[in-house]
Amino acid sequence: MDKVSVIGAGAWGTALAASVAQTAPSVQLWCRDPALAADIRRLRQNSKYLPDIPLPDTLDPTSDLEAVCRADIILAVIPAQHLRTVLESMAGFLSKDTALVLCAKGIEQSTGKLLSEMVEEVLPGQPYGILSGPNFAHEVAKGLPAATTLAIQDQKWGTRIVKAIGHATFRPYLTDDVIGAQLGGATKNVLAIACGIVAGAKLGENARAALITRGMAEILRLGDRLGARAETLMGLSGFGDLVLTCSSVASRNYSLGFALGEGKTLEEILSSRHSVTEGVYTAAALDGLAKTLDIEMPICQAVHAVLTGRESVRQAAEHLLSRPFRDEKLAGFH
Repeated sequence: MDKVSVIGAGAWGTALAASVAQTAPSVQLWCRDPALAADIRRLRQNSKYLPDIPLPDTLDPTSDLEAVCRADIILAVIPAQHLRTVLESMAGFLSKDTALVLCAKGIEQSTGKLLSEMVEEVLPGQPYGILSGPNFAHEVAKGLPAATTLAIQDQKWGTRIVKAIGHATFRPYLTDDVIGAQLGGATKNVLAIACGIVAGAKLGENARAALITRGMAEILRLGDRLGARAETLMGLSGFGDLVLTCSSVASRNYSLGFALGEGKTLEEILSSRHSVTEGVYTAAALDGLAKTLDIEMPICQAVHAVLTGRESVRQAAEHLLSRPFRDEKLAGFH
């Protein structure tokens, strides 16, 4: 049986470790903060990021990065803006026989690069895949049914990873479209902020449904330009994740947007949170990509304008509602 480790002890990392521990004899969970590792070991729960959910005894929290890197498969659950730094720290410990599975969702704000591009730059030749889907951490940690996309070019590794982390209530579906699996998960975070703003500002369910649908068109346009397949974007890691996070306050991005819609400032919201709300950073990256690639992404760009204070919620809504009427079929891809 392949040995699996998880790097990153936020809510999603802890949930994945708990899920894998259902079938693996032991799973190491790397915590950047040694105090958090000690707290999880003592309480058998992650009281900071995933409170009130008991963790299995086979889950071993540690702050020893070298030890965690000795696994056959590593699930890296590092926020996109910190991934490059952690990969650099891992470089001296990793074997080329270890598969790295990237489980966060986002785009590097400073460079506009995908997670896969960072791995290829920092760890050239390292086998890697992308895990992304409509998965709330607290539900996966409780063992509730969930499905996800595992995107990897090496299908032999893909089969091994599915066998190592999949079970009756956590079902990975394989694809080789690593670009598509990343774009859906990253972009939906920004669209979830938009839908939260609509709900917080009480603009109605019709507006939220329109944002989800037209937001999907933005994902498809971006994917078409960057070489993703439409069927991936319409699958679990794209449309499935979009529907989940654009309709629930359990989503960090949706709840942030909701608070913005109610009139709170971004600083007020972020100051009260432990976890990273990745859509805030991805909005900036997508705004830059839309301009560089000359792609229409008005919803994502409107979210960035609100987050940076260039526009109020009302102004952003007025700008979106004053756009020219379009043919729906053509607007979906061009």
